[in-house]
Amino acid sequence: MNPFKVLRPLRHAGWPGLAFWPSILILYFTAPVTCLYAAEFDVLRQESLTVLHDSALRHAAQETAEIYPSLRADLEHTFGLDLNLKPTVLLLKNRNHFQRMAESPLTVAFAVPSKNLVVIDYSKMNINPFNLHVILKHELCHLLLHRHIPDALLPRWLDEGVSQWASDGIGDIIMDQKRSLLNRAALKSAFIPLNALEEGFPRDKESLSLAYEESKSFVLYIISKYGKVGILRVLKCMIEGETADTAFMTALSIPLLELEKKWHHSLRQKVTWFTYLSYYIYEILFAVAAFVTIYAFIRAIGRKRAYMRGSTDNGPYA
Repeated sequence: MNPFKVLRPLRHAGWPGLAFWPSILILYFTAPVTCLYAAEFDVLRQESLTVLHDSALRHAAQETAEIYPSLRADLEHTFGLDLNLKPTVLLLKNRNHFQRMAESPLTVAFAVPSKNLVVIDYSKMNINPFNLHVILKHELCHLLLHRHIPDALLPRWLDEGVSQWASDGIGDIIMDQKRSLLNRAALKSAFIPLNALEEGFPRDKESLSLAYEESKSFVLYIISKYGKVGILRVLKCMIEGETADTAFMTALSIPLLELEKKWHHSLRQKVTWFTYLSYYIYEILFAVAAFVTIYAFIRAIGRKRAYMRGSTDNGPYA
């Protein structure tokens, strides 16, 4: 039996937008390593975590085990919260196998907090800007947040924005690093409202990328205005059971909707058409070069035809 046949990208009420694991998978993560699932992978067990991996990824599994303690300590120091759990990290070498589990073809990793599970597409590691260190840290941040904040209280945009901030600005999807959909949204005032990103992110490529950009940008805006302590106060209120709307009012003395409007305004002030067009400079130069080439070709054809007409009018030489 191949366990991948039972993996499907279904939504989970407590973790919208990521993969849901059917109940049969519980056996794969709770049974001894001699179970069917373990038969598909090698297992590296340590006191603090378990790494399941393709046999070709033995060194990557060892690296995962080596860097986990420092990543955990760093996150615990950043948030002042403990990550007192033993996660399972699944490293996959085959992109197709990973895609059977992932919700979006842009995804390179995801976390399933209810299972203390992190799944990583190792085929995309070491490809700028992704590497095992930052991706694992990002997914562990998801586990930490969900360990302390009930799923029903943690908006997806806040979960993702904080995780990107805490992991050096890296998300867990592939985005064009040279272009900013957020800049285009700012120019056109075409933002996705945060309240539309509470339970999950859009599935189409551009909207999904914009949702990630917005999540990161808004959290960074909060930190720029209120410092790191500001976002930590918001999270503390949510840990104590407050909703996001109430937590922002309690922690920052401003309604979330008003803060969102101020953030939009700040983005519109920063972005100009020149900034936006600069993201397409190579396409613009290519189009100009193509136009010049076509124009030169037409001119050459015109000169050749004029020359031929002149030769015909003069008649043959005597």
